[in-house]
Amino acid sequence: MPRPWVRPPPKWQGEKAVIDIDLLVKPLTDLLASFGAGVLPSGGAADSLRATAEAVDQVHAMGRDSINAMSNAWQGEGADAATSKALRVQTSAATISDRGNDMATLVDKAAGEIASGNKDLTAIVESFLQQATSLGPALGTPEGLAVLVGSAIDHLQQGVKVVNRVQGELDTHTSAMSALTPPPTTSLASTLASSVPTQAIGTAASGVQQLVSTASSLVGSGVSAMSGLMQSSTAPVSSRTSSSAPTNPGAATENAGAHADTGTGVKITLPDGSEVTAPNEKAATAVRAALGAVGTPYAWGGTTPGVGLDCSGLTKCSYEEAGLELPRLANQQALGSPVSPGDLAPGDLAVWDGHVAMVIGNGKMVEAGDPVSISSIRTENIGMDFYGFYRPTA
Repeated sequence: MPRPWVRPPPKWQGEKAVIDIDLLVKPLTDLLASFGAGVLPSGGAADSLRATAEAVDQVHAMGRDSINAMSNAWQGEGADAATSKALRVQTSAATISDRGNDMATLVDKAAGEIASGNKDLTAIVESFLQQATSLGPALGTPEGLAVLVGSAIDHLQQGVKVVNRVQGELDTHTSAMSALTPPPTTSLASTLASSVPTQAIGTAASGVQQLVSTASSLVGSGVSAMSGLMQSSTAPVSSRTSSSAPTNPGAATENAGAHADTGTGVKITLPDGSEVTAPNEKAATAVRAALGAVGTPYAWGGTTPGVGLDCSGLTKCSYEEAGLELPRLANQQALGSPVSPGDLAPGDLAVWDGHVAMVIGNGKMVEAGDPVSISSIRTENIGMDFYGFYRPTA
């Protein structure tokens, strides 16, 4: 039976051992060489994502102008249906733009984690070499050899800790990136009905086609960007790029945010999972209150959510939650700033001579019927005179 191989003891020359320091430091230098610098090239993934988001913002602005032009040239139930669908496209555009910027931020963060790991590994290699140099003549003694080998093991363990730390950080960023990759809830390719006259919304249709194209490239660029960063780090890290976390599109999201068209605002996640941006905290609070009243039975003169509400009672009590007093009657709530259909935002009111409803975004509004429910934005209401859209918080 053959004997197992055993490493021979170091050769001695008199009282000195022949110690190969390069061999001891090689695992660390190999780790550093394969780790990656985390330096993103100019015009790389993050810049491309931001450029795409900016292009989608331009489509969003073009869609807004098209909706306004359409509302001036076309009225009636068909126009209301087209406007509601076009506003859903606007929500998708805003969502895609925000996702692009969020993806770019994640790419930058991941690159920063890799750069930090590279710096730490470099310091570990230098620390080992400095310790080896400081041993001086002791390197030629058995005691010096023991110290140096122990130091090499200790520094390698430190290096592994850095790798594990960066790996965990990149796993977190990968999960966040995965949460950003699902397409918006609105189907971009089918948002405009075939009944909509092309002469009224030709520009909007062109914008939708561009939006479909940029949306596809945006999602693909985000995934490729994170994948590329992961592969630029150590092999153990890149092997885990498939890590992902399940998303919950219906989770409540109520944080301050910003968008090119609305400025600084407050983001809200609607019951259908779409994310919209209210112009301010008061409008967001009113929308949340109105959504909380969905299902309340209709009651003439009612002002109590969960018990009974009429149309103006719903909007009045919802804005009271936000600290804003509205008149009691529907036709008296045409106050604040008039808003064109293309500029509608959550919290705006649609006012008729005998009815009022609250816009919640994504082409929808909430209103008191029997019961309080969500419906598509419209300007027609059983022959009533439509006063217009108004922003009470303006």
